[in-house]
Amino acid sequence: MSAPHAPRTVLLTGAAGGMGTLMRRLLPAYGYRLRLLDLVPVEDGPDADEVITADLCDRDALRQAVHGVDAIVHLAGISLEAPFLKILRSNIEGTYRLYEAARQEGIRRIVFASSNHAVGFTPRPVAMPVPDASLIPVGAPRRPDTFYGLSKGFGEDLASLYWDLHGIETVSVRIGSCFPEPTSVRMLSVWLSPADAARLLHAALTAEGVGHTVVYGSSANTRLWWDLSTARALGYEPQDDSEPYAAELIAEQGELDPANPGHAHLGGHFCTRPPIWPH
Repeated sequence: MSAPHAPRTVLLTGAAGGMGTLMRRLLPAYGYRLRLLDLVPVEDGPDADEVITADLCDRDALRQAVHGVDAIVHLAGISLEAPFLKILRSNIEGTYRLYEAARQEGIRRIVFASSNHAVGFTPRPVAMPVPDASLIPVGAPRRPDTFYGLSKGFGEDLASLYWDLHGIETVSVRIGSCFPEPTSVRMLSVWLSPADAARLLHAALTAEGVGHTVVYGSSANTRLWWDLSTARALGYEPQDDSEPYAAELIAEQGELDPANPGHAHLGGHFCTRPPIWPH
């Protein structure tokens, strides 16, 4: 896919979160003017052109945030397991309201932060390195491992619906673990370096004709579990690999054990937790 000129102004939701903090520092180098939105105040926010502190369920504030932007990178929401009613409001209702605001304001491109936990109960490959034919494809059946993972599957379907009904294009990125460096043996396979995350978001914002595309989000890890071909088709060229961290992490934690439920599936320890019920 060829890349047109990058959007000038991008709304970054969840700008105060872990990945949001990393991206608001890296994305401007690609020529973006960022408008920041989060439920909590954004530290060092004055570096951005605009900072909005508001809930995604605040309709008026959301319309204000979306008005006039060229695209949206949607990172906001609860990023771990939580009681269903909290997930419902933040991740499901909040994402719906964002898409409605985008529709009303004529926004045509969204990058949605999905998660590998939408397919968390998929068995992970055991052989290392994984043969290309055994890499987990984006078309694998969704098998959420938590209410959190369930909400990400909803977001992907919502994005598909808004493409078919309203012509809003979305790249849904099933993010692995975006940290400055991997901190576990599992993360050696799903790590997305901050620099590669910015490369992937830029590709997702600029590729032509994406319709609704689902991609996995990770670096070019030697121990990679999933297929990055749909991400590469956007123009994404990952530059980093977790392998330099492997020897130390394996010495500290040991290799993954296929007999351990927390090691046997893509979602890791998320697959070992019962749902969190509301009290």
